[in-house]
Amino acid sequence: MTRLSLRWRLVVAGAAAIIVALGLAAAGLAALFAGHVERRAIAELEVHLDQVLAGLARDEMGALFVAPPADPRFQRPYGGLYWQIDLATDTLRSRSLWDYRLDLPADEVADGAVHVHRIGGPGEASLLALERMVSLPAPLGGGRVRAAVALDAAELDAARNAFLADLAPYLGLLAVVLIAAGWVQVGVGLRPMRRIGARVAAIRSGRADRIGEDWPAEVRPLAAELDGLLAAREADIVRARARAGDLAHGLKTPLQALMGEAGRLSQAGDGAHAGSIEAIARAMQRHVDRELARTRVAAEAVASRCDAAGVGRRVVEVARRTATGEGLTWHVDAGPQVPMAAIDAADLAEALGALVENAARHARDRVDLVVAHADGAVSVAVRDDGPGIAPDLLEKVTARGIRLDETGTGLGLAIAADIAEAAGGRLALANRPDGFEARLVLPAAAS
Repeated sequence: MTRLSLRWRLVVAGAAAIIVALGLAAAGLAALFAGHVERRAIAELEVHLDQVLAGLARDEMGALFVAPPADPRFQRPYGGLYWQIDLATDTLRSRSLWDYRLDLPADEVADGAVHVHRIGGPGEASLLALERMVSLPAPLGGGRVRAAVALDAAELDAARNAFLADLAPYLGLLAVVLIAAGWVQVGVGLRPMRRIGARVAAIRSGRADRIGEDWPAEVRPLAAELDGLLAAREADIVRARARAGDLAHGLKTPLQALMGEAGRLSQAGDGAHAGSIEAIARAMQRHVDRELARTRVAAEAVASRCDAAGVGRRVVEVARRTATGEGLTWHVDAGPQVPMAAIDAADLAEALGALVENAARHARDRVDLVVAHADGAVSVAVRDDGPGIAPDLLEKVTARGIRLDETGTGLGLAIAADIAEAAGGRLALANRPDGFEARLVLPAAAS
């Protein structure tokens, strides 16, 4: 149940509540209907009892008898409707009782009072019985007699079951309608949650910067907390970027001083020590430049956008005029309808510059730059026909400080990877049958 969506939880809970409620309603209606039918049956039995008592008479021999009531069920053996009169010395019974005698409870019934009982009947049937004590007039011999009429309760049960059978389709239809209405109600109620998801996605893509306040009262506290969290995280990021930038800028001046000291050592004739110091200082300088690039790109990535193909062409135009690039064949291929990339043009130029410089250094004859659009992202691939990279080094190239040669190629790829990741993309490296490929995969800017 914990993995079930909120919509399904509400719908399932609502459907269960509806089914339980309709079940209880069906039970209550059945009880009300059964009570109504029983009251009608008792009223009918009172009429039959009056008819039986009105039919009491004496024959020519002075014996009491009862004129047969009009209902034919009294005449049919075990017909479902019975009467019985207990005299002081004898018992008069309807033909329907045949050889059966009603076993009435031994209770005291006042004259004219009516008692209702559930008793056994012929063939183990359950009977609804109505009894009354009556004082006979003098022409009938006087005295008190106990008169009772009974009805087979199976008829009452059949009427109740028929009522439930007629009611069931309507209850089922009502359940379907109520569950469907609950589904719609849940959908309308949860619509703000879908809007929050869309707003968070817009914030992530840079199309919005806050959740906002245009929400129902129940969702507004959540939106306010999210906006507060965003503001707090932005403040933390600004402080962290400022500290990183201050640290990088603070290191640049000592490094430049260290490079100056190395130059003076070299002029003084200590070239070996000067070269070592200069190499260390240059490595530190590259790391500082890398951190500065990461800090700048992270600050600009969300709101930036540029034409990747245009940036690529400018980078290639510069690279073809360098000493390593003037002897190579350069080709730029931009696919149709490539959207803008969500990255600053200067940052993309820096990343592509590192990749193009690396490709020019290792290419034999040709370097291609291919810009394409696939799966909602902008792909910028730099391909050369050089020897490529050893497979076991592919995953290590973009790691911090890893270098493939003494010229710092590995650091250039790592800087390109950092710029791509800060913009929400990635750098993919792969050996090809005809050379090597470094591909920047960048998010497309929102239109």
